[in-house]
Amino acid sequence: MDATRTTAEEDRARLEAPRQLLRRSGFAPAAPLFTADLAGASDPEEAARIVTSHGHRLWSEAARTAEAGDDRPLYWARLTLAAILRTWEPSFALDPGGRAALLRRLEYASRGHDDLVFAPDDRQLRVIVTGFDPFGLEEDVRRSNPSGAAALALHGTSFEAGGHTAVVRAAVFPVRWRDFSEGMAEKTLMPHHGATAAPADAVVTVSRGRADRFDLEVYNAAWRGGRPDNEDRAEHGPVPLPADPGLPEPPPQWCSSTLPRRAIIEQAAGRFPVVDNTEVTEIPAGGTEPVVRPDGPTEGSRARAGGGGNYLSNEIAYRNTLMRDAAGRGIPAGHVHTPMLELRTDDPEAVTGPEFERDRADITEQLRAIVMAAVRARAEAPG
Repeated sequence: MDATRTTAEEDRARLEAPRQLLRRSGFAPAAPLFTADLAGASDPEEAARIVTSHGHRLWSEAARTAEAGDDRPLYWARLTLAAILRTWEPSFALDPGGRAALLRRLEYASRGHDDLVFAPDDRQLRVIVTGFDPFGLEEDVRRSNPSGAAALALHGTSFEAGGHTAVVRAAVFPVRWRDFSEGMAEKTLMPHHGATAAPADAVVTVSRGRADRFDLEVYNAAWRGGRPDNEDRAEHGPVPLPADPGLPEPPPQWCSSTLPRRAIIEQAAGRFPVVDNTEVTEIPAGGTEPVVRPDGPTEGSRARAGGGGNYLSNEIAYRNTLMRDAAGRGIPAGHVHTPMLELRTDDPEAVTGPEFERDRADITEQLRAIVMAAVRARAEAPG
């Protein structure tokens, strides 16, 4: 098959700031090694093994070096490999579906989605934390997403909760509408909402929010607001759900958090305030225009935005809590918005700085405290 065109997101990986981030992090060799191994692939099966292996290597290396706190090398390395794979011309026949399958393999393997595996131990509490890729890169290509950085830092960590050991496994999601339309959230998280012998005990989705505060998003809306994603594509309308017999039809307009929000606010105090955000935007029953409600949706209303808006953070929160409800489980599941993280420098060539590193470390540590408080409140509750 002829090579396909790279995406707008992949094209940004050729800019100088992403290349600098790859060089300084040690991820730059990933591209030539991937190219060399692909050149030796003799059939689609071998190509799939190569792609999966390199994807797992990216994730493992990013999680291993997470103490450095930077999510951007993983992001840019993945896009660099995706562009290579998209333009690769193999020695064997590869139809569009086959190339798309290889690209999906790279995504899942390099995002930790294959690594959400827990030991079969009844004494463990299984905790899943998800983050997102950087976004808003058309404004500043150097941006980090503190939710992705925190997810990498928390992956593989553990803590004590109610006489059990809580083990955290993490994954990172793309800021792209198409992946969610294709069911990435359900494929990754549904097995942990009761479809396995050892389901998760908590699933906390996280994304980057507003400046200088954490938000605990209480209500999630079944609506896409149309903001362009990292591929410069916009989607507007109801959240499209996969055809899954386990999901309700028609889907609800709203789903809500079951995170123990009061305990989190009391126990996860830190540099940033933690806000219990109950605001929504709805079209009331019988109405035609959107109305902002500070205390949640009214009966029979149509969703237009949750507390976290109507972008992909709201969407993963909606999908996650809908899966929890469909499985009939009462585990802590909900969404946290972190403070924003910006480079405060006049140097256009700088990719980091002391304040940037401090802010990211502080956000990560307070998010760790939020996750611990959520799990401990549930594990230590009477009954």
